[in-house]
Amino acid sequence: MKVHNRNIVAWLLVLPAVAPVVLTLILIVVMAIAQSVGLFNFGAPAHFTLQYWETILNDSQLWRATGYSLKIGVVSAVLSVALALPLALWLRKPFPGSVLMSGLLKAPLMVHGLVAALLFINLISWQGFINLGLLKLGIISQPIRMQNDRWGIGVIILQVWKQLPYALLIITGSLRAIGDEIVDAARDLGAGKTARLLQIILPLSIKAVQVSLILIFIGALGDFSFQVVAGPTSVFSLSQYMLRFPEISAQGWNLAAVVAVILMLAAFVGAVVLAGLAKWLQKVGEHK
Repeated sequence: MKVHNRNIVAWLLVLPAVAPVVLTLILIVVMAIAQSVGLFNFGAPAHFTLQYWETILNDSQLWRATGYSLKIGVVSAVLSVALALPLALWLRKPFPGSVLMSGLLKAPLMVHGLVAALLFINLISWQGFINLGLLKLGIISQPIRMQNDRWGIGVIILQVWKQLPYALLIITGSLRAIGDEIVDAARDLGAGKTARLLQIILPLSIKAVQVSLILIFIGALGDFSFQVVAGPTSVFSLSQYMLRFPEISAQGWNLAAVVAVILMLAAFVGAVVLAGLAKWLQKVGEHK
């Protein structure tokens, strides 16, 4: 009975913080779905219709935008976590200068994404610092076009630079929670550095890796500021594609709602796949 009462008290304590978040999320999702099928209109009578879904699904730009956004999200998440993991292992134990190094690695958290994108453009633009430096050194005879590249490399660089600190925070906390006695016991039993890493440290930190992959993927998938400033001009991201429609007509809001639902579905499916991939890599490491 006492345990049951404690659980009730715990739920009552977190309810004021959790309830607004959950209710707002449910409201947003329900409104997006309703508007995508014509049940909530701004400029037309409300009635159920799949016309908006048919229009969007038959648009080739949707599939290009979806493929591009998924690529940016997956590559950004994997690269960020792949870079954060060795850095987190390095910073797991304090050493002279570790606090300074950790602070420098987390500095991008203090810079707004749009500001970072504009600073990045100053580096890679036609008259940016990189081109000017290469011209001064005589390495190139004319500037190289690096801005708004068609592969989205600039956007991925920005995403990794911005998202790496988040992954580092999550994974470092998880690694520091691993007791030294566990690692020492494995060493005493003859496990080498690779075995300790693959069979002990990584499996115990896999939840942090999964959380980092999911959060970074969702953020990069729906990002708008980096895409507008540094993204390719030949293809839209899903967020850019979605925001085009409200400017067209009153029905543009319904079309945008369809894209919003597709974006949410892509985020959910991609997050599940990445979490499953991390779990599979854990099992592979344990069997080595």
